[in-house]
Amino acid sequence: MSRTLALITGASSGIGAAYARLLADDHDLVLVARRVDRLSGLADQLRAVGAAVEVLPADLGTPEGLAVVTDRLAAGDVRLLISNAGAGGYARLADVAPEEVTRLLALNAVAPVQLARAALPGMLAAGNGTIVTVASLLAFSAGQANPHIPSRTLYAAAKAATVAFTRTLAHELTGTGVRVQVVCPGLVATEFNGGAARNVPVAMAPEDVAQAGLAGLRQGETVCVPGLEDRTAALEALLSAETALMAGGNRPTPAARYGRAQVH
Repeated sequence: MSRTLALITGASSGIGAAYARLLADDHDLVLVARRVDRLSGLADQLRAVGAAVEVLPADLGTPEGLAVVTDRLAAGDVRLLISNAGAGGYARLADVAPEEVTRLLALNAVAPVQLARAALPGMLAAGNGTIVTVASLLAFSAGQANPHIPSRTLYAAAKAATVAFTRTLAHELTGTGVRVQVVCPGLVATEFNGGAARNVPVAMAPEDVAQAGLAGLRQGETVCVPGLEDRTAALEALLSAETALMAGGNRPTPAARYGRAQVH
């Protein structure tokens, strides 16, 4: 039986490593992360269960690291791309160094798009492929003033962009045999953000996030929110609000509250 080749970014720990372990029974793997020692240790574990594993060290927050991975995807043999690498960078925007703005947006928003673009030609040619991007429930938090949610302007913007990117790309790929999915977990008990969620009672285990994402793929979910019970109602409400904004806002005259320009 042939084995599908999957490339996973951010694979050295947490959600990325959980995906790798769940996939190793019937996938060969390309593992991407910055920490070579962690990648090598995981690779040894996965080879022991029969997976062929390639270790690809790269920092996706840099142009050089991104190029390493897009070049690998351009070979056209990857049929499952899981873009999981990311960084929080939680801070007020005025407190973020200018160079960090570029790095954080590159890692959290630009890299998933570039990786998908690199993977798509091979997938489209084969008529088969899947692109999964791990985002965050904070993608939907822009209107929330809850003081318990961390300062997150850059992070929320990047993850909201990823959600919009995936949902729109799903329509573009209809009928091609290539599927896309965005996974939006809440708090996860990983090393992310210095391990801040590890002792939080509502934090989900990374293995459960990965399992939910893969189960959501089997169920045809484009947007997977692992902890959300009534997914259908929530996404229908989101679509309804978007439709109202689009339909109501496309008018030739300003809304009544703005008045009309007086031409003399």
